[in-house]
Amino acid sequence: MRAHQQQTLWPVEQDDSAASTFIPNASEPIHRWFRYSAGFSAAWASRVIEAAKNSRPTRVLDPFAGSGTTLLEAEATGAEAIGLESQPFVARLARAKLLWRSDPSKFEERARDLLTAARSITPDTTVYPPLIHKCFPPEALVELDQLRQAIQRESPPDPETELCWLALAAILRSCSPVGTASWQYVLPKKRKATFTQPAAAFSEKVRGMVADMRTRHHHDLGPPAQLVEIDARNPRSVPEGWATLVVTSPPYANNFDYGDATRLEMSFFLNVRGWGDLQRVARQSLVRSCTQHVASLPHSLSELLASPALEPISEEIHQVCERLTAIKSSRGGKKPYDLMVASYFGDLALVWKNLRSWSAPKARVCFVIGDSAPYGIYVPVERWLGLLAQAAGFSTWHFEKLRDRNTKWKNRKHRVPLHEGILWVE
Repeated sequence: MRAHQQQTLWPVEQDDSAASTFIPNASEPIHRWFRYSAGFSAAWASRVIEAAKNSRPTRVLDPFAGSGTTLLEAEATGAEAIGLESQPFVARLARAKLLWRSDPSKFEERARDLLTAARSITPDTTVYPPLIHKCFPPEALVELDQLRQAIQRESPPDPETELCWLALAAILRSCSPVGTASWQYVLPKKRKATFTQPAAAFSEKVRGMVADMRTRHHHDLGPPAQLVEIDARNPRSVPEGWATLVVTSPPYANNFDYGDATRLEMSFFLNVRGWGDLQRVARQSLVRSCTQHVASLPHSLSELLASPALEPISEEIHQVCERLTAIKSSRGGKKPYDLMVASYFGDLALVWKNLRSWSAPKARVCFVIGDSAPYGIYVPVERWLGLLAQAAGFSTWHFEKLRDRNTKWKNRKHRVPLHEGILWVE
């Protein structure tokens, strides 16, 4: 077992403490088109890709592409890129962002035409699930429905119409007077101080997107990135030996339901009607990183832990899961953290095996990750992932801590200090 303990693969800049958050992207062209709560810093991704390009031709892979951060930065630096994303709605967001090369004047004209057409469409708000009626007043929902219908009638959608779809998706939360901040939970009983009117918000969003497109068109950019809607656990996702650099942030084992992160938008676009639909539409193809993903597993804990893929961490993960099993019986919720931890690392072991096949000789991998402590039981995520990477055929790993988490104990479920950082693997 060889793990770097002193040397980083690339120097970490002082401002990389924000690498694990989407916050810096709010001011970045293209990235700011849709705020995705599970995203990470575009500026950091750009520095990593640029550093790799200094030594060799670079082909970038992001197996958890999300809303396209790595892909957009690969394009901006002139590198080839492939991204994988299995959540259908999030994959559509990423594909729409990647249409920034389209003609901004045609997009602007299409948006005006759709707004005009929407006004003559007979609205039908009865089609929406209860969540949408709780989040939007009737007059706002009428306008939003007319816009949705106008966009949906353009079938199959061309790039300009798909950009209009993205603009509509991006304004939904700002048009709601209830608690719809950009995290996974929508709070219908909480009220916001201000909210915007749909037509005005849509027009403003389009203007901002057009300005970003025109700005970026002036730069000398590389080939268009590819976004493949597929599960990173699928070994047929990427050509063997293709990637020279992997830049990604896998789901955290932190009980964050990535299937629920865009439930408001998926409900509005009629992809789901209720909580139960998320399992069918979004969760089945996701790495099992929260208890909602494992509630109906057909496998027992012993079966999950017996997987040969977990052999490198077998003794430690058995101990952690046994402690989680013992403590959950005394908790009212009885959340199956034990099953989640076993499933999560089993899934990531499959991803590491695939990454080794997809990676060229001397490829480098960087994962933005955070550790975890369900029920206050610490899970050394970066070390276990490093050991699984080595077992899959990678040679060395090193963890670069960026920032502390869970240091303000008020309203926290445990007081175990946590951190985020970058797992570098060669």
